[in-house]
Amino acid sequence: MKQRIIIPTSVSSLSSLNRWLKGNRYKDARFFILVDENSYANCLSELVSHCSVLQDAEFFEVPVSENAKTLEVAYQLWAALLESGADRNSVIINLGGGCVSDIGGFVAAGFKRGIRYVNIPTTLVGMIDAAIGGKTAINIENTKNQVGFIHHPDAICINLAFLDTLPEFEMVSGLFEMAKTLILCDTEAYKRLLSSLDESRGVPIDTIKQMVRQCVDFKSAVTISDPQDRSVRKILNFGHTFGHAIESFMKESGTPLSHGAAVGIGMKCELYLSAKKLGMSEKITELFSNLLTRFVAVPKFSLKDAEKILSYMQQDKKNRDNLILCVLLQDIGVPVIDVAINENEVRDTLLLVGKG
Repeated sequence: MKQRIIIPTSVSSLSSLNRWLKGNRYKDARFFILVDENSYANCLSELVSHCSVLQDAEFFEVPVSENAKTLEVAYQLWAALLESGADRNSVIINLGGGCVSDIGGFVAAGFKRGIRYVNIPTTLVGMIDAAIGGKTAINIENTKNQVGFIHHPDAICINLAFLDTLPEFEMVSGLFEMAKTLILCDTEAYKRLLSSLDESRGVPIDTIKQMVRQCVDFKSAVTISDPQDRSVRKILNFGHTFGHAIESFMKESGTPLSHGAAVGIGMKCELYLSAKKLGMSEKITELFSNLLTRFVAVPKFSLKDAEKILSYMQQDKKNRDNLILCVLLQDIGVPVIDVAINENEVRDTLLLVGKG
């Protein structure tokens, strides 16, 4: 399995994408561009101006954020593709954040038993995480990513200029996915990220841009080595067992968190358990907690809240034999997969996490 990553060098990544799409591989293809309200307003014109091959492409707009990831939206897109005469040689271009690539990849995987697609992520979360690796999904009953396919994109095009269009909360969301990646793979890079945040009043976009390639290269290498998510790829779930459940709970409660913020809280939970169960230094949890509380108002969960979050965690795809499985750390850069945690450990962790 190969993933073509188009990333800025001496040539614009969008110009490189244009040459790629003009190649023989796509000589008879029809292109369909998937956008949401934000990528339509801020990114579509730049894409088309640099990619002449897409100037006649038809585009479809989906709802913003997790509202796009429903079976109803997928059905509407399949119907629209049929009505437009799309065939098995057609290509979907997903221009947007992680939710756009999730629903676009899902639709591509199902249409005509699988057509090609290209991800052009416009958010930091999309660039370093969601667009890479071929995981596609929709949500069911307010539970994230319960139905989906592993269907790999033909290419992923990273255009760093799109980061300049993002509001602060979107950069914060991506910040915690970046912290997750670096804490898994590179002690020094993770420390540089923490240091740059200490010196800045906000998210230092120049530092973030410099670290995007490292995160892209790491996730791409991991997913290439384990495309079906059977072994080493599981390390990428760090922070997500708690994080996805917290995200679903907060949305149901009427006070939604961004995906990245929920992952940040999930990381704090799993770092706490890493110290408790694997002997990781508590200083790592403390430093991360300082970072988290600078950007995220961490909720104080009640026992009733913890029970509801636990019920979401019991639906996690990674569970096995009725055990909740987490990725924990022995140290920065030393993840351990499939660590079983019991229900009382979940409750205790959630009750503690909001206390500072």
